Amino acid sequence: MSFDPDRVSTITFDSYSTLVDVDAAEQALDARVEDPEPVSKLWRSRSLAYTFVANQIDAYQPFYEINRDALQYALDTHGVEITTEERDEILAVYHELDVFDDVRAGIERLRDGGYDCYVVSNGNPEMLASMVDHADIGDLIVDTVSADEIETFKPAADLYRYAAGRTGTPLKEITHVSAGWFDVMGASHAGLQTVWVNRKKTPWESFGTEPDLTIETFFQLAEALDV
Repeated sequence: MSFDPDRVSTITFDSYSTLVDVDAAEQALDARVEDPEPVSKLWRSRSLAYTFVANQIDAYQPFYEINRDALQYALDTHGVEITTEERDEILAVYHELDVFDDVRAGIERLRDGGYDCYVVSNGNPEMLASMVDHADIGDLIVDTVSADEIETFKPAADLYRYAAGRTGTPLKEITHVSAGWFDVMGASHAGLQTVWVNRKKTPWESFGTEPDLTIETFFQLAEALDV
C-alpha cells in the first residue's frame, strides 16, 4: 500500500512501544529477578494476549489490572517469589517508562505543520495521564483516547472508529502511528491510513495487511507530510 499525505488531517499515536519504551520495564525487574529478560518478555506478551482474549470473551478489565495479572503470571512461570508490594512497585514503572528521543520534537513538528495529534491507547486514563506528563507532550496533543472509554481493546475496529468520533475526523483522514503490528493491522481494517514505527529495524509480519508507510522516527513521518 502507499501513503497519501493529502488525505491526512489528524494523526493518532499509540503509546506503549511507540511513544515510550516498554523494554525499559526490564530495569525494574533487575533488583528482584536473577534473569529479568525472559520474565520481562513473557510479561509483555501475556499482557497483549490477555487483551486479545478479553475482547473475545467479554472479560474487559482496565489495562493496568491486565498488566498486573500478566506480570504475576510471568513471575510465577519463572519461579520468582516476591511480595505483592514488590510486584506493584515493578508494575508502577509503567507510569515512568523511558521516552523515545524523537517523540517530543517529532510531534511538535507535526503539530506545527497543522496536524491535530492524539494518543489512542489500550492504557486506562490514569496510565495515559502519567505517560503524557512524563513524556512532556501535554501541550502538543489535543487529547488521549483510552480503550477504557468503550471497554474494548485494540485491534478491534470499534476502538479506532470510536476514536475517530472523538477526534471529529472522518476515518479516511486519520493516520494512525504505531510500533505494534497488530495495532497497524487493526487501524487499517477500520479504514485508517497506517504508519508503522520500526525502531528496531525488524521485518514486517508475513501475515496480514502491510502498513501504508514505515518509519524509524517521527521525523520521517514529518518529511513524508512535507512539514
